[in-house]
Amino acid sequence: MKNLTNMAASDMQSCIDACAQCHQVCTKMAMLHCLKMGGKHVEPDHFRLMVNCAEICQTSANLQLSGSAFSARLCAVCADICQACADSCRELDGMEECVQACDACASSCRSMAA
Repeated sequence: MKNLTNMAASDMQSCIDACAQCHQVCTKMAMLHCLKMGGKHVEPDHFRLMVNCAEICQTSANLQLSGSAFSARLCAVCADICQACADSCRELDGMEECVQACDACASSCRSMAA
């Protein structure tokens, strides 16, 4: 049983790390890349999604760190938002780093929500 507990703690730490990375990348890309590029990069739906993704990732990491009973439910929502953000970023130039971070976070959050 101890191995399952350690595995769960390891999985949670991996998810926290993925959320923190996604928060950092989405914030950086929105503020430094999208604003510089303009055009489709700053269309309201895309830009709002990037900011929402960064925020939900930060909140998801915080809830997991605090041991919240709501963290699994929030992870499910976080996965959905990260996936939507990755899909939106795939359609734009120079967003590969964001796509990768969002895909990784979505996958990790889906696992934690299960």
